This record gives sequence, structure tokens and C-alpha cells, in this order.
Amino acid sequence: MTTDELLTGYARLAVEVGVNLQPGQDLQINCYPEHLELARAAADAAYRVGARRVDVKITDPHVRRSQIEHGPEEELDSTPPWLLTRLEDVAERRGAVLLLVGDAEPDLFASLDQKRVAKARMKDLRTRQLELVATGKLSWAIVGSPNPGWAEAVLGEPDVDRLWEAVGSTVRLDEADPVAAWREHIETLKARAASLNERGFDAVRFTGPGTDLTIGLSPRSRWMAAETKTAWGQTHVPNLPTEEVFTTPDLRRAEGTVRSTMPLVLQGTVVRDLELRFEDGAIVDVKASSGEEVVRKQIETDEGSKHLGEVALVDGDSRVGRTGLTFLNTLFDENATSHIAFGQALQEAVDGGGGMTPEELTQAGVNDSTVHVDFMIGGPGVDVDGLDADGNAVPIIRENAWILPLDG
Repeated sequence: MTTDELLTGYARLAVEVGVNLQPGQDLQINCYPEHLELARAAADAAYRVGARRVDVKITDPHVRRSQIEHGPEEELDSTPPWLLTRLEDVAERRGAVLLLVGDAEPDLFASLDQKRVAKARMKDLRTRQLELVATGKLSWAIVGSPNPGWAEAVLGEPDVDRLWEAVGSTVRLDEADPVAAWREHIETLKARAASLNERGFDAVRFTGPGTDLTIGLSPRSRWMAAETKTAWGQTHVPNLPTEEVFTTPDLRRAEGTVRSTMPLVLQGTVVRDLELRFEDGAIVDVKASSGEEVVRKQIETDEGSKHLGEVALVDGDSRVGRTGLTFLNTLFDENATSHIAFGQALQEAVDGGGGMTPEELTQAGVNDSTVHVDFMIGGPGVDVDGLDADGNAVPIIRENAWILPLDG
């Protein structure tokens, strides 16, 4: 496929499978200047399926860099009221939100004061976004938008066509019928989630070089995959690509050490060789060869930021992993291998989570935070086991291959 064909195909996939836009719905697109070509293609695809209105918001990370470097500190984490109004409007109308990602300069903020970098996030906007997602008030999706800077970071040269080929492969645009291929892929992931739910594991254990981490689950935890639903029943696929099955752990039950197996781009800084140690569910030590300070500041954001909110399993059959690339983008890299996230839990991965009060969620061990940071911990040298209530281990992933039977 040509790059233009890949762009058009990805835009259609984002609209028709990602947010699954319905006639009469509104669509908000959030992007960087480097993503405008895909944003325009997505807007065209949205209007073709009957969108009522498409609203594109462009954020320039260089303007944000100037704010971090020179702006008043008290404004670093503030949210302009109109942005909250914009978000509330699309939620009230039962609309959809499409986020385009792909940093043209992943290390843009690396030379800045990392305390200010960590603080520079619109806290109120992020909190409301997480609330709306958790309660199914939005149809939403995240997709990647290849650009020269991102290609340079990933490939060592600004070969956008080559990056488009890789991205197209991860989202199955190389299939004769990409939509049908996605439906089949989603069913496979659902089967994996069902097999995990049937076994009712009490915990999941990761072991490998620098990693021996046991993550406890709640009796309410349920494994999910790929496709989800809004509160009004509209199915959508939040991540394109997606290769994971995931659940919400018990925030009080994480013990051991874990070493990241891939770099993490966090707040405009590349975090490398991240190591965390957990006691009684909380992160008690942080080490990294670069970006350590921004991670430390992230886990100091609030009480929940030092506890886990997600555990996700991905094996070597992943279309993302098979490219052999480190994309320096969480959407892609988290779908290359197994990962965990500290911060906000996924309420949809808890039985009855969407209808529980904050007190009930806390009692069930469901984490609450204004951050949610995924980082990659799996790969060929990392084994994954499910543990029953007596501590007996059942292999799930060995030598980067999914070996847990799908038939229960």
C-alpha cells in the first residue's frame, strides 16, 4: 500500500472501528501540529459516516515547553475552563474523542527542570477525562500519526514511509479486509480474557532478569480485551493497535521488584532502565538511568499514584512486537509486550465498578489517582504465571508465547 492509502485506511479504521462513530454523533480530535494530515483524513472519514460535527484541537508541545521553562509555577497544572466545557459538551451529547499520538521530539522536555515538567499537566482536565472514561460517558480511541520526527526517533532517519508501513502492519492494514481481520483478532483476545476469568486467579507473578513481582487481584477483578462499551451500549476499541488482555489489580497487593524492558516516554522525557520496588502494594523505591526524577514526581502526585491500577498481558505473537521496533510511544510499546500501570485503575475491569461509590471502590482495592502511567515489563526473558488462592502456579506465558489453554 502507498503511504496515502495507509493514511486513509488508518483514518477509516480509527473512525469506524476505533470510536465506532455513529450517524449524528460529534467527534473531537486532539492532536499535535505534526498530526494534521491524519486529523484531516479522520475528519473526512467521520463526515462520510454521518458525523454531526468534527472539532479539531491542536496542541503545540513547543508552546508547552516555553510554559514549563518560563511560565508561572502556579499555572503549570491549571486547566483553562473552556477545555473542561469542551469535554463536558461532547460527553453530554454522547459523542466521541479521538486522540492522535506520535511525538516528533520524544526528549523535548529532557533538559528542563524535571520537577516543573512533572507538574506541567492539566490536572482537572485529566481527572475529568478519567472519570468520563471510567463511567462509559465517551466513545474514545487513541491512534498513532507517523511524522518525520517520530520516524527519526524510531528508525534513526526521517523515513515516514517506512514508519507508515510499520504502523500499518500493527493495525492490520496489510490484510485484504482490515475490518474483518480486526473482528477476528478481537475474538482471539476475548477468548484469552475468558480463559483467565474462568480460572479466577488470585494473583499474577512476573519473573525474569531484575524482576520478581507478584500482583494480587481482587475477587471482583475481571480480565478484558480490546473492545468495550459506553454506558449507552456503543462498542468501541480504545487502542489501535491493541494486543493486550488486562485487568485491575488490588491496589494493596503488589510485592517485589520489577525492571522495565523498554524505554518509556513520560512528560517529554525518555525514561530508561526503570526499576521499581513494591511493598504492601506501594512503590517504595525508584531507579532509572534517565528520567528518574520525573517518575519520582509522578508517583508523588497523590495517594494513589504509588499504587498499581492495571496489569496487562501481551505475548510475542503481537503485531507490534513482531515489527522489532521500539516506537517510543506508549500506545505502541505497551502492545508489544506485557505491562503494568501505576495510578488510576480501570473501573470497567471490576465487576460492578461503574456503579460503585468511591468508598466501595476503595474497599474493593480499586485505585484512584489523577495519573495513569503504563510501562513495559514483559518479553522473551520474562515468565508469567497465574497463582491460585493456595499459591499454586499455572503458566500463562513462557518464552514469550501464550501457553494457557483457551478452553478452560
